[in-house]
Amino acid sequence: MTFSALSDHKKGLLLTTVGGLALSMDIPLIRLSSGEVWSTLAARSLMTLTVSLLILGLIRATGGSLKARLPGRAGVPAGLLYGIGTMCFLTAVYYTTAANVVFILAFNPMFAALLSWIFLKERPAASTLITMAVMIFGVGLIVSDGMAGGHLIGNILSAVAALSIAGAITISRATRQEMGFAPLLATVIPAAIGLYHVAPTGFSIDHPFWIIFDGGLMIPLAFWCLATGPRYLSAPEVGMFYLLETILAPIWVWLIFTETPSNMTLLGGLILILALAVHSAWQARAKSRKSAAAV
Repeated sequence: MTFSALSDHKKGLLLTTVGGLALSMDIPLIRLSSGEVWSTLAARSLMTLTVSLLILGLIRATGGSLKARLPGRAGVPAGLLYGIGTMCFLTAVYYTTAANVVFILAFNPMFAALLSWIFLKERPAASTLITMAVMIFGVGLIVSDGMAGGHLIGNILSAVAALSIAGAITISRATRQEMGFAPLLATVIPAAIGLYHVAPTGFSIDHPFWIIFDGGLMIPLAFWCLATGPRYLSAPEVGMFYLLETILAPIWVWLIFTETPSNMTLLGGLILILALAVHSAWQARAKSRKSAAAV
């Protein structure tokens, strides 16, 4: 079965799952690069921006329509929010613990649900609210021992990142336009800020390959999939798939850096995975029943 033959809901689930999986490698790759914060921000963002422009150039060279790929005016506020979210997320990794970052980012679907409820009048389904509550409980277990070690500025940056991404998802949902390139082109914002700080001394990254791989492949894939998801899923549903990073990042860190997750981390991760799986299965079954009833 081809992608085009899938139902809209299944397309959304596939896209957001791939995006969430790619995003889950971000923190491990940042750590592998062993770079200074502004150098990492600039290099990662420049790679993503370069890849995006190359893809757009290739589309144009092969006769494709750029107008169909670019979001238009709606992409400006969405891109601004994505740019702010990217900058705040990456700098937060350096100013607080990774556990604090992923915990606070777990409020992304809650923010998205509230914004959609307020601005789009989309009341979240009871199943979505219950799933979000279960997932936030699972995230709380994962970082129950880590919150005390964070710094205030890092926690604030993480909260701003979660709120910014939720706002961008809500705009994407409201317009139903093609937003795949909005977060990619928006990396011009963190790239410019990073370069401003790097210019006097130059880049300082011990292992640049990892940040090039992250910014050149994993982030473009993650951003495009997750930004396209709102065309097919509600904002809170898309927000929940950002939590795949919360589930998987501790596992990748364990495998790469041999940092064994605690029992609480394993238990919280299991709760998150089960919550996502049950919610997705429930939504797919509900869609199927609705379609059958309509026929």
